[in-house]
Formats: sequence, structure tokens, C-alpha cells
Amino acid sequence: MIGSSEAQELLQQVFKHSGGAQSEALLILDDSHLTRFANNTIHQNVSERNLNLVVRLILDGQVGSATTNRTDRVGIEQVVELARFNAQASPPDPNFPGLVAPAEYKNVPAFDELTAGYAPEARADAVGVVCQLAMEKSLNASGAFSTGYRQVAVANSQGLFAYFPGTHADFQVTVMGADSSGRAQAADWRAAEIPTESLGREAIRKAENGKQPRQIEPGEYAVVFDPYVTEDLISMLSYHGIGAQMVLEGRSWMNDRLGKLAMHPLVQIWDDGCDLRGQPMPFDYEGVPKQRVEIVRDGVVIGPVYDRTTARKAGASSTGHAGAPNMRTLGPMATNLFVASGEKSTTELIASTKRGLYITRFWYTRLVHPRDCVITGMTRDGVFMIENGELTYPVKNLRFTQSYVQALADLEALGSDTRLITEEYSRQACHVPALKINRFNFTGTTV
Repeated sequence: MIGSSEAQELLQQVFKHSGGAQSEALLILDDSHLTRFANNTIHQNVSERNLNLVVRLILDGQVGSATTNRTDRVGIEQVVELARFNAQASPPDPNFPGLVAPAEYKNVPAFDELTAGYAPEARADAVGVVCQLAMEKSLNASGAFSTGYRQVAVANSQGLFAYFPGTHADFQVTVMGADSSGRAQAADWRAAEIPTESLGREAIRKAENGKQPRQIEPGEYAVVFDPYVTEDLISMLSYHGIGAQMVLEGRSWMNDRLGKLAMHPLVQIWDDGCDLRGQPMPFDYEGVPKQRVEIVRDGVVIGPVYDRTTARKAGASSTGHAGAPNMRTLGPMATNLFVASGEKSTTELIASTKRGLYITRFWYTRLVHPRDCVITGMTRDGVFMIENGELTYPVKNLRFTQSYVQALADLEALGSDTRLITEEYSRQACHVPALKINRFNFTGTTV
């Protein structure tokens, strides 16, 4: 674990070797641990600790960067010289907005000592309980339980310094039967807050209830979505339009909808990197303070998130959404998304449905048309027919092709059941509820 003072001292070494050039240094330390299981047995337990130092130098408008995981004197000298070489070999960048000025940051206490030091035996115990429950039902459990922490420090030659340590934990389980499956997942920055046994029982219940599914005709159905499905809706809206770069390039679903009522008035979507219900981080990877950003308010599309480059092009201000260097070409991205919840439980949403489908998860979803965020994909891990407010029988998986913008326009109710779901590679976190939607378009069935 590197503390704030040690991180600041290390980054200052970069500026001592930069020869007075404008420079920025970013330090990311990841300490991650994973217990993976399949066939009701733990088969992998791994740990990884890695430190990355990213240096960016600016020479008369030419920008160059370089990365290393060496932090000794020679390693720092080499990465600075490589960044200098890359800057000298690059044409001037007219879109570079300059370095960030020193700023103040909110105190976001999202570091949990228990999670940072979570023992592999503790993960194994939690996994063992779920596997035993699955075996008792003659079902097969697989999944993963991960814990760890990330430290991020940013400094530049303008005098900026930002430091944040945050922990993370994620548990996901899939339970398989001969012709059915169920899945559950939850994340938190405190491992003790993840109800692993309850998640296991949830996945088992879905797998048991999903036996002997029936085939139905495709078409439009009213649907009740678990939060896992809601997460897919919001993630796809994020990947394909909540970043300002996509809006500026004219390929976002926000284009032609800004300032307009595009979704049901119940829909509230925002991004907040300081909310402890998410996976918080109080500044972006350039050191700009994060703030709450309204994306959709009362169904009206308010606007995208910005980094400094897109803000300069748009004549706006950065909202603190510069990505990590390896993701920066994608433009700014919302990483702590929230959707307002309602007052009805998922059971009550089902009870209010005369005829429709209860969907627990989407899988393999892909973009068809960006300007309407039309997505195609499959259901998975539990589909159930709703008749007169009751689940009557399981249904075989269906393919759908549907505008996610239109789906949220056809919203009927927001659920009270919420879940925090994080993605491993993008590190995006979504805190989302169950949903009831009046109509959703299913285009095909499985054999």
C-alpha cells in the first residue's frame, strides 16, 4: 500500500527529470484477488499486484506519453525520456487543452480495511456455502468472488496533486441444471456488504423454477426486468451515447434529443463519482474533480459527460470524466451511473402485470443502430411467463431487437429492488433498479 505522501514523493521524481517541460504523472496501483469456481469446486485462486506510472510531456504543443511499472530512479528517467521522444516525434496537438490547475476534492471514504486485506480463506468459505447449496439441489454452480483495492495519484508541473485509495469487491454466480440456469451478481466497496449466500439462493431458485421451459411466439410483450437487465440498458446507453465525443461526432442517441422529452417522466439517470452507493472516485485520471451530472431528468435528455478535450471543442466545462490512458481514445465515459428507483418490489411489479414476461438477464447484446441505440441480444438465465399477475411457467430464451431509448419511453414503473453491478474491464459501475416496461420487441426464439 502506497500512502499519499509516498505517492506524491514518487511523482515529484518525474518533474525532476522532465527538464522544466510541462508534464503530468499518473500513478495507478492495483492489488486484486480472485477466487473462481466451477462444477461446485474452487479451481483457481489468484492474486495480482501491479503498478503503472504514466508520464505525459508537452513540448511546444507536441504531446507525448509513455508508461512503465518501474519506479526506481533509472525506470523513471527512462519513461520520462521515452515520453520526450514521443512528443518530439508527434505533430502539435491543436486539441490539447493544457494541464489541469490545482483543485480541491471531496473527501470520499471508500476504502475498507477488511476488503483490502480480505483473506482467500474468507472468499473460499463464502463460495463453499453456495456450492454446497447447489449440490443439495443437484445443480452446478460456477462463478467468481473478487476483492482488492486501487490507488490513484495524479500530479502535474502546475502544482496539482490528487490521491485516492478505494476498495472493491464483486461476487457473481451462475447455477446450471439440465435445461435451466439462474444467475445473481452484486458489487460493493465493502466485501462484507455483499450477501453471497443470498445471491447463491437467488441463482438456485431461478434455475429450479426454470426447468422444462416452453417455447412461445416472438412479438411485443410487457416485461418486468431484474436489475441485471436494467444494467444492460444503461450500460449500452452509456457506451453508445453518454460521452461527449460521440455527441460531437453525431453518433449518439442524444443527438437530436438534447433538451427534449425522450423517455418516460419517471426516468432519472445521473452520474456521480462521489456517491458511496457506487464505486466512487472523486476525480478523473487528469485530476479534474468529479461532480454529479444529470443525464436524463424527468425523461428529458439533459446532456453528456465531458473530459477537457471534448469540453474545449464544445465550449463547455469538463465534468471530470477523462478516462484512464488506455481508454482515452474512446473519449469521456460515465463510470458511476445511477437510475432512480421506485416503491414497488419486483414481486409487486409482476403482480401488476396481466400478461407479459419476467426477464432476469440479457446476454451477448450488440449495437444495431447508434442514433436510436437499437440493440439486439438474447435472454439468459431465466425467462418466465406472467399471467394475471403470477409466474405460470418458464420460457425458452428469446432474441430481441429493440431501441433502448424507446424501451425507457415505454416504462410503466420503477422497482424498489436495486443492485450495484460493476464491469471488470471498463470499471463502470451501475446502481440500478428493477423495471416494468409496457412493450418490448422479441424477434426470434431458440429451438
